[in-house]
Amino acid sequence: MALHYKARIADALLAQRLKSAGAILIKGPKWCGKTTTALQVAKSSVMMANPQTLRESRLMAENDMPTLLSGETPRLFDEWQAIPDLWDSIRYEVDMRQKKGQFILTGSAVPYKSEEDDEKRINHSGAGRYSWFRMRTMSLWESGESTGEVSLQSLFEGPQKITGQNKWQLADIAYKLCRGGWPASIEDDPDVALQTAFDYLDAITESDISRFDDTLRNPDRSRRLMRSLARMQGSQASINAIREDMLANDSATLAENTVASYINALRNIFVVEDMKAWNTNLRSKTAIRTTDTRYFVDPSIATAALGLSPEDLMHDLNTFGLLFETMAVRDLRVYAEAMGGSVSHYRDKDNLECDAVIHLRNGRYALVEIKLGGSTAIEEAQHSLNTLVRKINTDKVGEPAFRMVLTAVGSYAVTLQDGTLLVPIGCLKD
Repeated sequence: MALHYKARIADALLAQRLKSAGAILIKGPKWCGKTTTALQVAKSSVMMANPQTLRESRLMAENDMPTLLSGETPRLFDEWQAIPDLWDSIRYEVDMRQKKGQFILTGSAVPYKSEEDDEKRINHSGAGRYSWFRMRTMSLWESGESTGEVSLQSLFEGPQKITGQNKWQLADIAYKLCRGGWPASIEDDPDVALQTAFDYLDAITESDISRFDDTLRNPDRSRRLMRSLARMQGSQASINAIREDMLANDSATLAENTVASYINALRNIFVVEDMKAWNTNLRSKTAIRTTDTRYFVDPSIATAALGLSPEDLMHDLNTFGLLFETMAVRDLRVYAEAMGGSVSHYRDKDNLECDAVIHLRNGRYALVEIKLGGSTAIEEAQHSLNTLVRKINTDKVGEPAFRMVLTAVGSYAVTLQDGTLLVPIGCLKD
């Protein structure tokens, strides 16, 4: 079946940022479409993935940076982190020109000690100089595989009756999960499309995890780490727990700081994107667990790391459910980004959990539980959401804009009797 692409959410974000800042940074995993998105609006470009271009650009940066920065605008510097001095030079040039939309930078690696340092530096660069956003693999709405009948934006704007009809069965979702949201694979034949995630895994473990900071890392150990992280998707696993899992097939000399350095490398090339804990006002003194929840940026990375096919998922619904959560979180993050929002999780000492808390800049928030489907699981999710609402001090943070159970399957998007929204992922959009 031919798919009909929706405009990428990143297209609209880029157009908006070009009007508000002199330079825009698009960061995210390799192969997610950053360059394609930027090239659609760039009037000139320097493509540093090309070794010859990189050599020439480095020489020009050392001897004549103004000439390297000259060209029709917006001027794109693809994989800009290969020449870190570009950052300050572009910032200065934006100050001198006093114009919006001068430069676009794309990067699949962070050239600093951590992503947090990267963001801190951007935030300190001054209004009107840099604006940035994270680009992810394609959501089901962007790939044309969601009907988009239920809009998160509309739900935040006010109560309404939802309607939507889901066209996907569980086997369809298993395939889309294993294929992932890689733009190049969306319309490929299934055998070819499913290979993309394995190729991505090879590229990360054999090269990229070491290349971004010129630190040699063992490919076999990198693969064992990826498998451990895949098994722990959606959990708050500690570094030591990951280490213990890896030790089943690694040497006894594996240290926690070694595991941490490998994970940090994966974070800095946007392979993993852990989720922060939601810290909110509660009516009681319930202790909130603040450990990050572990996720890959795309669910297909997990299935590739574990060597799983769509058929394997259909025969192991427990694993399917864990990895579907990664898929759902990816889509929620893409949609939240379009609204200037973010996604976190909640868990307290009583083990009351909420898989995803969407919060916007205006303080509004929504609670989402993620399930494969089935009446028992949905009822449990409803109960969990309602229990959490009773714990929240709504006098201080207000009532949630909505409560949602987001499912893999189900015929319709409906409002349940208690007001909880039941929405198949194939009906959702930003």
